[in-house]
Amino acid sequence: MKKKIRILVTGSAGFMGSHLVDYLISLGYEVYGIDNLSGGYIENISSSAKKYFYKIDLKNKSQTEKFIINIKPEIVYHLAAIAREGLSQFTPISHTENNYNAYLNLLIPAINNGLKRIVLCSSMAVYGEQKPPFNEKLPRRPVDIYGVAKASMEIATEILADVFKFEFVILRPHNVYGPRQNMADPYRNVVAIFINSLLKDKPFYIYGDGKQKRSFSYIDDITPSIAIAGFKKGLSGQIVNIGPEKEYTINHLAEVILTCFNSKSRPIYLPQRPREVKAAFCTSTKAEMLLSFKDKTSLEQGVTVMVKWAKSVGYKRPRYLQKLELINNHTPKTWRNKLI
Repeated sequence: MKKKIRILVTGSAGFMGSHLVDYLISLGYEVYGIDNLSGGYIENISSSAKKYFYKIDLKNKSQTEKFIINIKPEIVYHLAAIAREGLSQFTPISHTENNYNAYLNLLIPAINNGLKRIVLCSSMAVYGEQKPPFNEKLPRRPVDIYGVAKASMEIATEILADVFKFEFVILRPHNVYGPRQNMADPYRNVVAIFINSLLKDKPFYIYGDGKQKRSFSYIDDITPSIAIAGFKKGLSGQIVNIGPEKEYTINHLAEVILTCFNSKSRPIYLPQRPREVKAAFCTSTKAEMLLSFKDKTSLEQGVTVMVKWAKSVGYKRPRYLQKLELINNHTPKTWRNKLI
């Protein structure tokens, strides 16, 4: 029997969004999903989710408003985004339109049509270059355009929630990976980029010295926590990091992936990308306490599963933008010359 509450997931054909939709459906909910398919894929949408899927671009204000008026969602999980953090310095208009502006196009009609709670998936990018591990009490200090957009989305949510009295939870996931991740995006998803290159026996590239530190979140570990954020009482107004506390260098990640392929290839090192944070990882205490987060999957286990999935779907030709809004001699040559 379906549980009667109107739920909307944006970015529902994407990596994280499609997993969330499937999880919510498994709990007995009817879930509406929207996606513009710029980074998501129809094949990510399960048969049980297709009935309530709609192709909608949140940048289209009138189309978005008509849809929201029609379904009047009570709970919204906002996962739609252009999450190309490193690229955002070269596409600032696109990142603002696809993240901040698109979010407001969704949020305003939702408020006007019965929104009870919104779960905003933000980013660790809002912390910027502060000393890790990041905890939720740290101020927002983004150092790139993507982080600025995400920080602005958070602040706008806090302001409007205070005025219009809807509930909100802000989540800050961290380097999520796993099956269904977009391997055709040459600008983001380091795990997917490395795997996709090795599927084609192509060189793979590391920006800087590879000693950047990150933690990596396996999709099955974080999806239940995202779902809980929409329903659990007493969470409104909370900001919660979601990600494991153990960090790894990009060099170590490369070795783990190479081991899964039994490959003797070596990465090619390129100059560091502009404004890339050297160390970014978080505390998980709050996620464990409020959202029952558990870091159950080791990097080696998760990568092994993802490589197996990637081999089953095969190599994906990278989808490059036709043109960047800005370009200079700091633009990575992997993007300028389409090397990935």
